[in-house]
Amino acid sequence: MPFSRRLKIFLFAEFMRILHTSDWHLGKRIFERERLPEQAAALDFLTKVCEEKNVDLVLVAGDVFDSFLPPAEAEELFFRAVKQLAGKTRAVVIVSGNHDDGIRLASSAPLAESDGIYIYGGKPFLPEVGGDRPVRAVEAGEGYLVIENAAGEQVYINVLPYPNEARLKEEKTDESYTERVSRWIAKGDEAYRGDMPHIVMTHLFVAGGQVSDSERNIDLGGVRAVPASVFPEHSYVALGHLHKRQTVGNAHYSGSLLQYSFDENADKSVYLLETEGKDIVIAEQIGVEGGKKLVRLEANSPEEGVSLLERYDGDSLIELTLHLDRPLVRDDLPRLKEANGGLVHVVPDIAVSGEAPLYTRSRMSDGELFAEYYRSRFSKEPDEALTAAFLSLLAEEE
Repeated sequence: MPFSRRLKIFLFAEFMRILHTSDWHLGKRIFERERLPEQAAALDFLTKVCEEKNVDLVLVAGDVFDSFLPPAEAEELFFRAVKQLAGKTRAVVIVSGNHDDGIRLASSAPLAESDGIYIYGGKPFLPEVGGDRPVRAVEAGEGYLVIENAAGEQVYINVLPYPNEARLKEEKTDESYTERVSRWIAKGDEAYRGDMPHIVMTHLFVAGGQVSDSERNIDLGGVRAVPASVFPEHSYVALGHLHKRQTVGNAHYSGSLLQYSFDENADKSVYLLETEGKDIVIAEQIGVEGGKKLVRLEANSPEEGVSLLERYDGDSLIELTLHLDRPLVRDDLPRLKEANGGLVHVVPDIAVSGEAPLYTRSRMSDGELFAEYYRSRFSKEPDEALTAAFLSLLAEEE
């Protein structure tokens, strides 16, 4: 152990260790490819980190699920994972994100808090305080709670679930979005006395943050972006929303659990935090294990694509762009998929002369034209039933 770390432990013999994670997006697929096994492996890894690093508190900053109505398998994974993360000795605090149904997510909050799990969704939640768990809430109010560990160290957490449309409509005011967020944060700080480390935990887009393809128009043209100045300067701001790990002012995005789009970096991680007196510092960035890498490849023919795909192992999910001078034919896609089972998307980039398509298509049947269009949109052959239905509708129109 480095001398600086030993000195710190000596000076701050009683401190709290905190894990900051977000954007699990349980139930999310990529081009219909199931990701639940990867998500389960990554969450098991987080539990292992908590045990090895003696973590007291886990912060989950929103987008637990990928949709308002997640599949039952995703909900089952969520309940199992958070119970494992809490274990017998830790606390877990969760806020809802823009992909979550906050009310649905928090519906189990009264049951979960007995296991050290505190869930904040669309409605005000006042958890019970005390209890016999080593790490527990010892004080709580509207928009905040105080967590204490077995050593008596405390941390104040200002919790703000994602302000969804329902809340925005309930708050009838001429305030701007930034003014509302500032007021909500101030409300969560009303009980803060300045005598312990302070965290603001929420799910927001901070102006200046870098987005990726998998984040759905999150800034709405900038209307829903807030400046970093809305957060108190003395805080560690634990954010979810952006999938790239980054810092804007004193606001920290831990990034998503897995790589969810091909333009995202593959180096996913979580923050390990420690309290130092009344401060909170980032002690370590820990890379997340368990997820497959998303890889973009390009080739100039199906044959070249097959050769390229064969060089990659099964631990990658692959998007392949084919630069072609002809449409894909029936045998192309099966050959490509056989070359690598991790292939999830083929993008045909077809360059032809201006007159060639008209000349060629004029001699194609309706079924062949439909199949070509379907391949260009979905990178696979239409099944016979779908083609038959299309031809039947076409016949009715005629």
